[in-house]
Amino acid sequence: MYIGLDIGTSSVKAILLDEDQSLVASATSDLTVERPHPGWSEQDPDSWWTACENALDALKAQAPAALAAVKGIGLSGHMHGATLLDDAGQPLRPCILWNDGRSSKQCAELQEAEPKFLSLGGNLVMPGFTAPKLQWVRENEPDIFARTAKVLLPKDYVRFRLTGEYAGDMSDSAGTLWLDVAKRDWSDDLLAATGLTRAHMPRLVEGSSSSGTLKPDLCARWGIEKAPVVAGGGGDNAASACGVGAVEPGSAFVSLGTSGVLFVTNDRFSPNVAGAVHAFCHAVPDTWHQMGVILSATDSLNWLAGVLKKTPAALTAELPEVSAPSAVSFLPYLGGERTPHNDVDIRAGFFGISHDTGDAALTHAVLDGVAFALNDCLEALSVAGTRVDRLLAVGGGSRSDTWLEIIASLLNVTVDVPVDGDFGGSLGAARLGQAAALGTTEGIFSKPSIRASIEPRPALTESYAEAYGRWRKLYPALKQSGF
Repeated sequence: MYIGLDIGTSSVKAILLDEDQSLVASATSDLTVERPHPGWSEQDPDSWWTACENALDALKAQAPAALAAVKGIGLSGHMHGATLLDDAGQPLRPCILWNDGRSSKQCAELQEAEPKFLSLGGNLVMPGFTAPKLQWVRENEPDIFARTAKVLLPKDYVRFRLTGEYAGDMSDSAGTLWLDVAKRDWSDDLLAATGLTRAHMPRLVEGSSSSGTLKPDLCARWGIEKAPVVAGGGGDNAASACGVGAVEPGSAFVSLGTSGVLFVTNDRFSPNVAGAVHAFCHAVPDTWHQMGVILSATDSLNWLAGVLKKTPAALTAELPEVSAPSAVSFLPYLGGERTPHNDVDIRAGFFGISHDTGDAALTHAVLDGVAFALNDCLEALSVAGTRVDRLLAVGGGSRSDTWLEIIASLLNVTVDVPVDGDFGGSLGAARLGQAAALGTTEGIFSKPSIRASIEPRPALTESYAEAYGRWRKLYPALKQSGF
């Protein structure tokens, strides 16, 4: 048996798989986010541990005999969170989360002072990353900074509570901006830029390797017969890639979740910092990946559904078959944007609304706008030398065939739709736990069964290419006008 633990910002999910990767039991424990000031986003690290305890207690209640046979545990978690511990391993302050924007000033200063953030780190210095968060703490909370003995990412704090080990994996650690991503090792120069050393960092392991074993008292609590290994695991998107089998170079998926991700696996470090592409290590050895990230994918549809007092499913069900792009344009920048703009201040908007515009037209515009933003990601990936011909669709938005038809035709790629589109980080985490327990990645990361393959429609591809050209003019026009 194998456990996958996914530490999200809204909940912790635990799943229990057998040796054939069939689901035996699952449990979820909710979390809350604190926003003490505008633009801030924080969480209590101990709330992650409490949620993990609750979820694993629930697995024991559902399947005690199966839980007893666990041989490996894998971890997935939301990336970039700054978890600061003292020399006794106690949190010094709430974790500063991935969507916290307080460190924009520090980003500009760090990027100017240390060009290696772009060359070695391979990414623009954005407020979402961990390094500028620590620089903010250094400047604004110097007493806490001085007492900081270890800086961990969220899932790695859970690992510490599970095993007593300070360890992190390559994929998650690449999102700190302190990693030499090509070498898969900490960079002394990048650490020094924020007043830190290797002593502040956890040791690094591959996501499919063991980072330690479960503590004896926890084995007793959950009735596990022999201490299982705890795998290195991965950042949430790399773990999700392991869950859908996107581990071979060239394999790719599009995730239509709260945010949107265009993820491509690479055989080498391939950055495009000018296009705000994320270039990280993958969770499996000798492999890297690129991501184009948009901040509001299904979040845009959920927002519209809330305004119109309908469910997202009801809105998409009202759409006729798509025969052309919407006459209304939508910029999906509800909370700023990452790829390709790296703009925390830009906001969303509809353009071309008339007296005749109704719910269906607005819904169509939102689906188009998110697809256009994903095409921005594809363009940025192509500049980095990446070609994508086929995408696997996952996430809640992949339930809409209409949306996937728009994406397939606009991006001019085949979109494969799995039988089950719910491939969260917990599945990939459990698979990484299995790999660590067995000592091999062979045969672990299979691809899901496909329900349908959606091909680009030539007529739509042409009309959407024209509409995309018009849509791309909106962002610079808004910026030039001061919005």
